[in-house]
Amino acid sequence: MQLVERVKATLRVKRYSLRTEKTYCYWIRFFIRFHNLRHPAALSGHEVR
Repeated sequence: MQLVERVKATLRVKRYSLRTEKTYCYWIRFFIRFHNLRHPAALSGHEVR
């Protein structure tokens, strides 16, 4: 299961609104694209802040 799918599943279990789910997924995708699709383990602490 991919990260975004896991986030969606978690948000649904916690009964977050659909709008919140969409917003969280948007920002996760934006963050991943911003860092050129690099794996989170390859990012330094400075890039994650």
